[in-house]
Amino acid sequence: MADVLDLDGVTVMRGGSALLDKVSWQVSEGDRWVVLGANGAGKTTLLQVAAARLHPTSGRATVLGETLGSTDVFDLRPRIGLASAALADRLPTDERVRDVVMTAAYAVAGRWNEQYDPLDTGRSDDLLAAFGVDHLADRTFGTLSEGERKRVQLARSMMTDPELVLLDEPAAGLDLGSREMLVRDLAELAMDPLSPVLVLVTHHVEEIPPGFTHALLLREGRVVASGPIANVLTDVNLTETFSVPLKVQHAAQRWYAMLRLEGAST
Repeated sequence: MADVLDLDGVTVMRGGSALLDKVSWQVSEGDRWVVLGANGAGKTTLLQVAAARLHPTSGRATVLGETLGSTDVFDLRPRIGLASAALADRLPTDERVRDVVMTAAYAVAGRWNEQYDPLDTGRSDDLLAAFGVDHLADRTFGTLSEGERKRVQLARSMMTDPELVLLDEPAAGLDLGSREMLVRDLAELAMDPLSPVLVLVTHHVEEIPPGFTHALLLREGRVVASGPIANVLTDVNLTETFSVPLKVQHAAQRWYAMLRLEGAST
């Protein structure tokens, strides 16, 4: 079976700097990946490539069996669910929540002249219900709290029944309670064998939901470590990734990291 994502030596250059530097990464059916790294590590750039919204400067990127640069990305993008801060900023604040979700069927932000049928409306409403925000369907997107917006974006990312879902820092800006509810929802999604392949970008290991199987660590556009999550999330790898001495713990299916103080017992 072909990989869902296959990046081979992918480099992305901007202004003479490498945002990604010879990144190789393979994601297979059934995988649930978390991508971790400090600010500027290249996480969002990596997701833009995976979402077929950015072409590599060099190297090869194959997404859902299609090689970027030799395929129509407008046919490819509806097969990919995406939730990101950049996309959220493009969603019209005066648009109804139901329509915010439904317009993902055409990979557009904001209704225009597209034609939708009752099946589209029904799917939008079902997804809003699945993420506990169906009561907001007739509200405008701009009136929602940050937590409500995140749930609507998750519903939108699933609108096209995608084969791949990319989540760029979905817990950013949430309070503790909202974050934990989001982690719970993502854990349910991750542990459902019928769910699409998931890739979650975050700064914090505490935001990794149970059920995630693999991890990719980035530092300054390069891969530090990649593979099964228990093998990758180690003190040594996290310390190298974030450039501070870190101690990693795993308890009750959740991950935690803290500064390793000099002289502290291990």
